[in-house]
Amino acid sequence: MLTGLKRAWESRAARKFRRNRMAVAALAVIALYLAVGLWVLSVDGLKALGDSTGWWNVRSAPLVDALSTEQAGAVVGPLEEPGFGIKPRPEERLTAVKARLDDLGKAFRLRARGGEDREARIRAALAEINYGAVRVADRPVEELRAQWEAVKRQYDTIAESPNLDRDPAALPALRDLEAATAALFTEPGGVRGFLQDFRLSLGTDRQGRSIMVKAVYSIKVAIQIGLVVAIVATLLGALLGAAGAFFGGWVDYFVVWLYSTLSSLPDLVLLGVLVFMFTGSVFDDVNRPYLSLVPLYVAMCLTFWIGPCRIIRGEVLKIKELEYVQAATAIGFSRLYVLIRHALPNTLHLMFINFSLLFIAAIKNEVVLSFLGLGVKSGTSWGLMIQESTQQVINGFYWQIGAATAFMFVLVLAFNILSDALQDAFDPKHVG
Repeated sequence: MLTGLKRAWESRAARKFRRNRMAVAALAVIALYLAVGLWVLSVDGLKALGDSTGWWNVRSAPLVDALSTEQAGAVVGPLEEPGFGIKPRPEERLTAVKARLDDLGKAFRLRARGGEDREARIRAALAEINYGAVRVADRPVEELRAQWEAVKRQYDTIAESPNLDRDPAALPALRDLEAATAALFTEPGGVRGFLQDFRLSLGTDRQGRSIMVKAVYSIKVAIQIGLVVAIVATLLGALLGAAGAFFGGWVDYFVVWLYSTLSSLPDLVLLGVLVFMFTGSVFDDVNRPYLSLVPLYVAMCLTFWIGPCRIIRGEVLKIKELEYVQAATAIGFSRLYVLIRHALPNTLHLMFINFSLLFIAAIKNEVVLSFLGLGVKSGTSWGLMIQESTQQVINGFYWQIGAATAFMFVLVLAFNILSDALQDAFDPKHVG
């Protein structure tokens, strides 16, 4: 096996591929996406295993837990905060301060219940308030309450302004209010501080969740769908197309009839119908989120095999007429052996190309279906991010749709470059 890999690495086609710098860079980008997707998938697996067995608490390792499902849905900052450290409008800054003061006020207004101590109950409520790695300052309850009341009076004074966006004289008071509010909380340092800055680097959505974490976490969904659909559809299409071309007769008639019938329907309509068939089934159960992607797998695999099937069928029709294939048949080898040993291996370059194309198609169709409400139902994905950002775009907030589009654009562009390079390097008509 190692000898075969070494021979393939030193082949003329592989050398030609390595000379294409853009293709190598695209392959590095794809490898980075794959590494991130596998990392997120492994973190979710470790977290589920740790929660069920108690052998390891993933939350105690901040770098590991940074891209978990829990972090993708956690509130880490003010609502719709811009990224790259850009300050929002004064009115939005005042709204963010009010949200934090209201969270503290709910805790301070708690009453004792049963034999429970009121101060202990308030302290427990304060401990539950967090914005990512930002926590309420660890000080006596009465001291925090007095400080909160003072800051609340500052807020009430500034809130009397009819429109802070048109009242520049109130900006120094707003900065003082933000500083006083920040003093009620403890800013993280070290690794946790770096992770908090990472979470806020692309801003937050309408619920205060990190856009960066959602966009990076969505790589897992894209990689899962792309890999499963591309592998299954390519293999299924190659086997059916090769079998139809090589055996001919009723096998070929059936394969041609099947893909002709399915290809006569619009792809998006057929995908929507197949996914909609699973609505209300076990795959649509919120208590079983690990099954939520199965409808997408099935729908795409049942439609995407058509392209590879037609291409491989045409190639095998030419290959089976070549002398070495006819000689193998004349010697006495079975037709199935000749197909698997001689015909299919000579279509590998087409399988590689179709794999990369189907990977792109699966990701793009998942985004479209999720945007229409037929794709990913729970968690997050680039399609769901674009769906959630429709109202934000109307209000001039482009950070969420921009992040999802940028992450998807880079991956799709890398696969397009890789597809062209693979065709140029491994297609016998292009190898020089």
